Amino acid sequence: MVSELVLFQLSSFCALIGMTLGWRGVMTKFAGFYDLPTAWSQVFWGIVLGGAYAVMADGLLFRPYYTTVISSDSVYTGLNIISLMIVTLFASVFAHLLLRRSRVRRGGSQPTSGWALGLAIGGMLAMVMMFRMFEFEDIFTVAGLANIALVSIVTPRAEALITARHGYMMLQGRRWGAVLRSAFWRASLLVALYFVVFQPVGWVFILPFLFLAAPSAETWIWESVPKEGRRRLRRLWAEQARSARALPSQGFIKGPNSSDGEE
Repeated sequence: MVSELVLFQLSSFCALIGMTLGWRGVMTKFAGFYDLPTAWSQVFWGIVLGGAYAVMADGLLFRPYYTTVISSDSVYTGLNIISLMIVTLFASVFAHLLLRRSRVRRGGSQPTSGWALGLAIGGMLAMVMMFRMFEFEDIFTVAGLANIALVSIVTPRAEALITARHGYMMLQGRRWGAVLRSAFWRASLLVALYFVVFQPVGWVFILPFLFLAAPSAETWIWESVPKEGRRRLRRLWAEQARSARALPSQGFIKGPNSSDGEE
């Protein structure tokens, strides 16, 4: 049997990979045009909040759920709805308080800070879940490792989407609505993740939501870019587009292997 220390290291490594992949794409596309130091500080607070959130979810939700699933004597009644709402409201309220810090509000960086905060929360949640999954007897199979990989990648990104949306709604002045909607989506995410731990086929219902929400994430992050930065960013993207269009035409006129003496 693999020691708990090795399992913890494996789960931590997979969670870090998921957080790194979640940072790429959305945040790297706007790199240099938003408040990066504030976003990085939110990663630290996200680790603190995510650790507490993951431990609460594990103790109040996952362990009772696991017991009823594997025990033939127990009657499965689903997750305790009261515990589920307490856990998700705890995470959503404290995420809201972190996004209300003056440092975040001063630059209007709630969406970018929310993305960074959500990545860290999701990374900690995924780490605890994967630690439990690594203890399963048949986890070191192709199907089991694929399930682990999806948990490590999807959970941080899903939490980032929830918290970035939370920050975007705060910019629109919808504060309590942001808290309640975040709690609802976190509850849905937890239910879905606990289901796919034992029934990986459930990913076919989770992944489409992520793909549908991905284009909206860029809209939310765009609201964190100052007006001057938006003008510069538009010029940069226009120059990149012109360069991309010019390269194929240059290659058509004179290929890379052609020479002036060819007929």
